[in-house]
Amino acid sequence: MPGQTVKAAEPPCVNDIWSWLAELPDPEVPVVSVVDLGMIRDVTVCGVAVEVSVAPTYSGCPATEVIEHSIIALLRDKGIAEVRLRRVLSPPWTTDWISDEGRAKLLAYGIAPPAAAAGKREILGTKLRIACPQCKSLETTQVSEFGSTPCKASYKCRDCLEPFEYFKCI
Repeated sequence: MPGQTVKAAEPPCVNDIWSWLAELPDPEVPVVSVVDLGMIRDVTVCGVAVEVSVAPTYSGCPATEVIEHSIIALLRDKGIAEVRLRRVLSPPWTTDWISDEGRAKLLAYGIAPPAAAAGKREILGTKLRIACPQCKSLETTQVSEFGSTPCKASYKCRDCLEPFEYFKCI
C-alpha cells in the first residue's frame, strides 16, 4: 500500500532450525530423529534461505528421499519459503554418527543400538555380543541378517526368549 513500509521476512534462527529437525522422526524407526541419527551435518542460513546438509544412512536406503521431502515440508511449514538440501556423501555416514541420546532411544524402544566401531571389529573377525534390549542378557543369537528394514538384523534372546532387532553397524 502507498505510504506503508513492508517489513522484510526475518531470517530464520539456526538454533530453531536444529530444534525443529530434532523433532523430525526417521520414517523407519520413528523413535529417533534425523538429528539423533547424525544425518544432519550442517544448517546454513543465507538471508531468508536455508540450506540443510543431509548425509544418507545406508546406500540405497528407501527412506532417504522421504526424509529429504519431510525436511523441506517441515521447514516450509515453519515459514521458510526457500529450502535447499545438500546431500553429503563424504565423509560417509556410519552408525558411529548416532548420538548417545539416539542410542538410548533405540534401546528404550526395544532395538539394540549398534556398538561403536563395531563394523571394524566384524571386518577383523571378532564376533560381536549383542545384548538383549529387554533383559540385557548377552545370550543372544542372530535369527536373520535382515530385519524389518535393511538397516536391522533379527535376533532372539536365549534367556528371556524375546525376539528383537539390532541396528546393524556400517
